Amino acid sequence: MKDTSPVVAFLFPGQGSQKVGMGKALAEAFPICADTFDEADAALGVPLSRVCFEGPEDRLAMTENTQPAILAVSVAAYRLLASLGVEPAFLAGHSLGEYSANVAARTFSFPDALRIVQRRGRFMQEAVPPGAGAMSAILGVDPETVEQACEEGAQGDVVSVANMNGARQVVIAGARDAVIRAGERAKALGARRVVPLPVSAPFHCALMMPAQERLAPELRALDVHDPRMPIVANVDAEPKCCARAAIEALVAQVSAPVRWEAVVQRLASEGVTTYVEVGPGTVLSGLVRKIHHEATVLSFGSPNDLEVIEPLLRAK
Repeated sequence: MKDTSPVVAFLFPGQGSQKVGMGKALAEAFPICADTFDEADAALGVPLSRVCFEGPEDRLAMTENTQPAILAVSVAAYRLLASLGVEPAFLAGHSLGEYSANVAARTFSFPDALRIVQRRGRFMQEAVPPGAGAMSAILGVDPETVEQACEEGAQGDVVSVANMNGARQVVIAGARDAVIRAGERAKALGARRVVPLPVSAPFHCALMMPAQERLAPELRALDVHDPRMPIVANVDAEPKCCARAAIEALVAQVSAPVRWEAVVQRLASEGVTTYVEVGPGTVLSGLVRKIHHEATVLSFGSPNDLEVIEPLLRAK
């Protein structure tokens, strides 16, 4: 008899999905989530949980706070799902979310992940002086057209594709003036809209190489184990099944573009039928629906979402 149970992938969000209050309801309702936030506070020696639950927003928005905060909420939500018996066949995460995926896969520990992403955020922030870099979303044209716009707008400065999110949504990053010029060229080449993004640094471009060089030895020094399930990496959309490959993907990811559309296409080709966005927000859910039209797409980040994942509990 043919197995009709869903093939599930867990997806973990990246920077931009944060909001004040995230994770609070989970911590209040479930001891396993409360314990996760206590573990995060202890690992970092700061009240990260209070920043998640109460803000203020400008403090949560600081990159070195944002990254461990999203990681903590994502891992709390993941641990709750795992305690209920919901486990994925595949994992993936958008940028920072790939660290959450590695924690879920037990490539490295949650405390080590918290400390490394806090430094990742700091290194990225320090790689480019404030205001010198920028990112913009280009809507309505394909990545090849955006690459042409970047080439024509660069004029000797750094600007390149940073995220290929699918559904004709491409994010560019680089030096501020070059990003503006490339956005103007993209409009001339047919882009529907160019949306400047409220980010603190130009992520996933060559300007992040100083951050990558600082982070690489710290990632390679972590105590690691082979992932329990494959992690489809941002950098090449290939499943990582050994610890070294998973770590090298995280190293390269700092300055390389996030190939999100290719990640989802790879998961689909592996037979994934159901995607669960685990953590704050629903950004990835919206993107997946535009890439893999036939799939079931769920999101889980609060106690109210338990009803949404009920079919997965029944399918165990």
